[in-house]
Amino acid sequence: MIFNKEEIKKIIPHREPMLLIDEAESIDEKTSVGKYHVTGEEYFLQGHFPDNPVVPGVILCEIMAQTCCVLLADQSKGATPYFTGLNNVKFKNKVLPGDTIETECIITDIKKYFYFAKGKAYVNGKLAASGEFSFALTK
Repeated sequence: MIFNKEEIKKIIPHREPMLLIDEAESIDEKTSVGKYHVTGEEYFLQGHFPDNPVVPGVILCEIMAQTCCVLLADQSKGATPYFTGLNNVKFKNKVLPGDTIETECIITDIKKYFYFAKGKAYVNGKLAASGEFSFALTK
């Protein structure tokens, strides 16, 4: 199922300026993909870095996590996903204004309210970031 920005808002509690995916698709029950178009007007580019804007790595991690959270549409009603960990995060290529970030996330394990996942972020088919992350879904 493909979700646009308004449909994503029905699944996750994030709102602008922290809603960082423009569209997402659940491929199956454990895999999702998403897109975010970097306009150059984002708040996080204002100081990172003046005259040389680059999307911060932590923002790339957040984009991957938000992409993953669309898989929890049924479980997330009235709940908030909180990061509980980031592991083995690597940044391979810069993400710049005008780029479209394409993410792929896979839920690797579920333990009650805790979800474990792996994510990758690409620009023009080149890996920009990857990592493992976990989050708790709390009411």
